[in-house]
Amino acid sequence: MNRFGKLLLVLIVLLIGPVLALAGSTVRFGQDWRTADRSSAGIAPVPGETHEAVVSVWAARAFNWRGLLAVHTWVATKTEGASHYRVHQVLGWRGRGGGNVVVSSRDLPDRFWYGQPPRLVEELRGPAAKSAIPKILEAVDTYPYAHEYRLWPGPNSNTFTAWIARRVPELGVELPAIAIGKDYLEEGRLLAAAPSGRGYQISLFGLAGVLVGVEEGIELNLLGLVFGVDPLRPAIKLPGIGRIGIGGSRV
Repeated sequence: MNRFGKLLLVLIVLLIGPVLALAGSTVRFGQDWRTADRSSAGIAPVPGETHEAVVSVWAARAFNWRGLLAVHTWVATKTEGASHYRVHQVLGWRGRGGGNVVVSSRDLPDRFWYGQPPRLVEELRGPAAKSAIPKILEAVDTYPYAHEYRLWPGPNSNTFTAWIARRVPELGVELPAIAIGKDYLEEGRLLAAAPSGRGYQISLFGLAGVLVGVEEGIELNLLGLVFGVDPLRPAIKLPGIGRIGIGGSRV
């Protein structure tokens, strides 16, 4: 195969996921963000009916064309006996003019993300959640990029969620492979624990790297796009698609 053929093959591999997402109507276009659905999907436990503490990690396809490649992720917490949840996330538009992009406020944990349905990625309840919540709040308060946001390769909303996950390993969360920005390590670090806390990764500013973990399997990051294989729960991971195999999709 000549050089052009190899380049064409690489482009096909990189774009097949977004093309399939477009063809399968996974991403909804043409919506006005002001009127897009932001209602509850009815997935999360109702606070008034659930006394125990709850921690949940969520993902939804990003708004508009960005959803062909990536998801937006966030974390929700409910303390024991509380009548509401608090949602912790990064909103890039708040960074205009140097504002704080971190939002930690009373909210619905399972809102549609501007028309895109949310997916529950991980959940803790009871004593495990109660123990994790103070660590989550500390991670939110110490996030190093509170006044910085870059859509690609990071730091962005997925960088924030991965930051929390690394500091609360009991979450054991496998972030979606298409959570672009999750591999952007803080302060130029090259080596870090995997977000699940059960593995390690090497990453060059979120642009290239390798992750090996019990939950994640083996992931190769190329320009922020992840290719991977999970040998323990047989599955593959592709850009724009995410995880395909046992355990279902993690998009």
